[in-house]
Amino acid sequence: MGNVLRFLCGQWCKPTKDEDLESQGYHGVSAVNVGVAALAHDLFHFEITSQVPEGLSKHVVSSKKAQANWYRKLLEAWRAAKPPPKTPEEAARLVIETLKRHQKADVEGLLAFYGLPLPHTLVQHTAEAPTSLPEGVEYEFQTFPVDPRAIADGDGMTVYVSTTDPRESSCVPIEVQVAAVQRSQARAEKNYTEADAIHKKIIEFGYRGIDAPENEMPYGKEAKEELTKIVQGKCLRVLVYGVDQYGRYVADIYCNGIFVQELMLKKGFAWHYVAYDQRPELARWEKEARDKRVGLWASSNPEKPWEWKKKNNKDKGQMRR
Repeated sequence: MGNVLRFLCGQWCKPTKDEDLESQGYHGVSAVNVGVAALAHDLFHFEITSQVPEGLSKHVVSSKKAQANWYRKLLEAWRAAKPPPKTPEEAARLVIETLKRHQKADVEGLLAFYGLPLPHTLVQHTAEAPTSLPEGVEYEFQTFPVDPRAIADGDGMTVYVSTTDPRESSCVPIEVQVAAVQRSQARAEKNYTEADAIHKKIIEFGYRGIDAPENEMPYGKEAKEELTKIVQGKCLRVLVYGVDQYGRYVADIYCNGIFVQELMLKKGFAWHYVAYDQRPELARWEKEARDKRVGLWASSNPEKPWEWKKKNNKDKGQMRR
């Protein structure tokens, strides 16, 4: 379906404890942040035992004594960080800055050991959200925090907005509001078959932007993981421009003041979809990723998702015949 940000109306419902564990992994650590948790654990272990983790020497060139020196510095830097790193990018920047005078092979080896981003893959992004609406924006709204399980792929997710807040509900298309009320009534009557059918109707409405690889394509899984890193557990600011030829809403998406499309392009996990957006900044951000050969641009000739979908839809039609 391409780059779609779907939305649902209603109150935000927290998952059950079992669901939380399933989505977050063991000990409440999400899959995308496991490297950050592992580094924090090893620093805590080093503080107690003065021992560096086993297996690190396979990734670096310096001695155990030198490795212990790194962990002393990293432990001090981690304590001084306010707040401490929470994302792979934040942890990688702390490591790079703390060990900037050490050998490049050691720094990159340490990052690789924890599965953290390497220096050339880290990108600079817009520091703040725009103070005024871009030209052509019809309206904007805020979402509830994004549930990582609701992220379908590198450019599609389901988000929730509040129907009890008139500032948000007034921006939701009337057909979606009506469907949300009908779904609530069906659930109250325990008619879950009808409620599920209405739910499917609701998620057909969406917001479109850049185009990322499909899950089945090369780098599709990585694109989904990257989007999850950016938006999970956070509220989004959505600036809606209008409706495309398929009835989907064209929009810019901001997360904590960061332009989501910008990060996905700069990290090499999306294409600039010129047919829908001709802003020169998007072309420039894609070129930066191409020049660095990061993400899908590590391949010399990555297949475009719209061409892949066209070919696969054709193949499916031939198979049905």
